[in-house]
Amino acid sequence: MPMLAESVDAVIGVDTHTDTHTACLVDGTGREVAAVTVEASPDGYSELIAWAAQQAPGPRLTWAVEGCRSHGAGLLRALLAAGQHVVEAGRPQRVGRRPGGKSDPSDARLAARTTLAAGHHAQPRSDGDREALRILLVAREHANATRTAAINVFKALLLTAPDQLREPLRRQSTPRQTAACALLRVHARHTPAERVLRQTLRNLAQRIRQLDREIRANERQLHDLVDTIMPALLAEPGVGPVSAAHLIIAWSHPGRCRSEAAFAALAGVSPLQASSGRITRHRLNRFGDRQLNRALHTIVNWRMIHGHEPTQHYLTRRRAQQKSDAEIRRCLKRYTARHMFRLMETAGRT
Repeated sequence: MPMLAESVDAVIGVDTHTDTHTACLVDGTGREVAAVTVEASPDGYSELIAWAAQQAPGPRLTWAVEGCRSHGAGLLRALLAAGQHVVEAGRPQRVGRRPGGKSDPSDARLAARTTLAAGHHAQPRSDGDREALRILLVAREHANATRTAAINVFKALLLTAPDQLREPLRRQSTPRQTAACALLRVHARHTPAERVLRQTLRNLAQRIRQLDREIRANERQLHDLVDTIMPALLAEPGVGPVSAAHLIIAWSHPGRCRSEAAFAALAGVSPLQASSGRITRHRLNRFGDRQLNRALHTIVNWRMIHGHEPTQHYLTRRRAQQKSDAEIRRCLKRYTARHMFRLMETAGRT
């Protein structure tokens, strides 16, 4: 695969932060031409684009921006609106910058030179509907984590509550317990400790029930949005709105992942080479997008449990070969990643 140096006049690496962005422009040979630091604001973005046009040795520019989905999100939007070619710079390797220490200009320079020499470059993920899905998933993760923490505190307090309060709820499900405790009242006959306990249990129960409503509403929004973006995913067995959203976010748009193997590597479901000399072996891939990996895991588990016919045939055949369910599951996740990638690529281009 040809290097970027063969097709551009300059690469601009950008080290992004909350308040400032530092850019370093290198030519096709990797020689540093100029560096600048600007404010992380619309005026700063305009200043940076104008600076690049003045300093570049030619019109063919590529921007290598760190943190495209965090500190560099505003700059990314400004560059794309200006018609600039942008790739996503990876995190700088400490080994590559150790001799000269660490600074914003050195990080920007390293990003530019690494991008210049690389054979493949990550494309920034798209905004629009995909960004809406990402926001919904962030909100969902927060609501789930908050709900779990609230339930843990609720259960702990209920465990040590007086018998007259605890016994009627002992064998009830969590929804029934929260429904009952959300209606608790405080009376003058209660001791100070009982009053505080009842108020706290009531507040926690109401918070848990509110979070339950938020999570259900969030799932409905995810379903409607996924159904608008890529309804073919929801037609797949075992693919719900949450798993589909994770798939779409990781895939982003046609062409972002160069092949189904690259998508599998992104998901962490492709084995890694661990060979040496005459020994040929592989090891598990613990890297990649863990949210995407979890989505594939959820899909495969559903298919293994709920009688998805092709999955059941595969299970029967591989179990006859003395393979464990964990080994079979890893293979199924790899095959599922391939199928989902091809489905999204086809649907995304139509």
